[in-house]
Amino acid sequence: MMGEEILINFTPMETRVAVIENGVPQELYIERAKRRGLVGNIYNGKVVRVLPGMQAAFVDIGLERAAFIHVEEVLGQSATAEERSNTSIAQVLREGQGLLVQVTKDPIGTKGARLTTHLSIPSRYLVYMPGNEHIGVSQRIEDNEERDRLRSLIDSLAEEAGEESRGGFILRTVAEGANETELRADLLFLYRLWGAIQDKIKGAGLPEIVYEDLPLNMRALRDMAHAGVERIRIDSRETYQKAQEFVQALVPEIQHKLEYYPGERPIFDLFNVEEEIKRGLGRKVELKSGGYLIFDQTEAMTTVDINTGGFVGHRNLEETIFKTNLEAATAIGRQLRLRNLGGIIIIDFIDMEDSDHQRQVLRTLERVLEKDHAKCKVTGVSELGLVEMTRKRTRESLEQVLCDACSQCQGRGMIKTAETVCYDIFREILRQHRAYDTDSYLVLGAQTVVDYLLDDASEHLAELEAFIGKTIRFQVETLYSPEQFDVVLR
Repeated sequence: MMGEEILINFTPMETRVAVIENGVPQELYIERAKRRGLVGNIYNGKVVRVLPGMQAAFVDIGLERAAFIHVEEVLGQSATAEERSNTSIAQVLREGQGLLVQVTKDPIGTKGARLTTHLSIPSRYLVYMPGNEHIGVSQRIEDNEERDRLRSLIDSLAEEAGEESRGGFILRTVAEGANETELRADLLFLYRLWGAIQDKIKGAGLPEIVYEDLPLNMRALRDMAHAGVERIRIDSRETYQKAQEFVQALVPEIQHKLEYYPGERPIFDLFNVEEEIKRGLGRKVELKSGGYLIFDQTEAMTTVDINTGGFVGHRNLEETIFKTNLEAATAIGRQLRLRNLGGIIIIDFIDMEDSDHQRQVLRTLERVLEKDHAKCKVTGVSELGLVEMTRKRTRESLEQVLCDACSQCQGRGMIKTAETVCYDIFREILRQHRAYDTDSYLVLGAQTVVDYLLDDASEHLAELEAFIGKTIRFQVETLYSPEQFDVVLR
């Protein structure tokens, strides 16, 4: 069985990272040079609007759309539950004031970036929280002795560094097994970085960026290269050399895993990553059993429908449904990671009579989601037999990064038929006939619509001409979409 592998495909315009597990792509990260992700960036922002009714405020951080901060993200992390519920946003923020904030969610669709004042700066093993005294350990480190060892080690290292440097820390999953030297180097690196950020804040204007997280290729080395990763292949010599320098300084233990890939075949053709990207943009996902999944992404939620694909008769129908649902549960876990779908997700499994089958399918889904880096929560089966779950959304989905809404249908996924457009045209002609005096009409439309008017709707057209007592002529406009038309007075 193969372990984990990371492929880094670098071009000056775009960096793409694929995480491969057991020879199958599981996660994709894409960053365009023109629109780098903002999560983790720290800004000296300016409060532009306080909204007491929503207990939130809009903050200008220099983006096209103002970013959004909730009162909970402004209060100190030591605030009690009572303080949180009784404090109004207007008591802690006023319009025009400066505010040091960090982006927790990228702008997605029509929503601006989400912010917090609880700053956190990640390095290899640690996350530093300057405004906090708490020392936490990643939940994925399950051994209690190891958790205690790491906690006391960081406590003594922070004390050794001096009182003025204090702040809180979270020990990341990769810190499991890390020794004192490694943790000390990480802690000192974070203290130095925070010192540099503070110096920049002193001279910063409003709004201005004061700290930018690493580009994707370096973040992959810092955040993804845990013990289970066997190798990291990079297809650009220059990026490989930069990666070596970065790894030497910050993550020397993974240096032997770095490989330059000079292959003839593009790196994303290995393990069919390009093919997976294409599939990840489609609605339909085929299952080996002959069944398939349908993914529908909307503003409010993502829905997943499961179908058997073919009816197999009553005798073993329940078994077929169970097997299809089991396979679907595994495929859904992978697709959520691959497509980076977040927010509310509703899964409509095929109805199962056997309650034991239901439990097994749900357990399979939960087990697959345990591998996910994003926080997932399955709330169980609703009265309608739907599985409801949430997956933490911090950045845009694969579809949002790579696609635009269709110019023909404006994201509806459907366009009006030629017949429907034809009747819209008839109504528009009647409207104009009542409002204006003219001798004739010229209709401009797409080829399919004009063909339909002159062929299938010719009788209705003759009736309309007789009714209004005017001639109607047509002109094909090749650049018009199927729904677009104009009625011109002649």
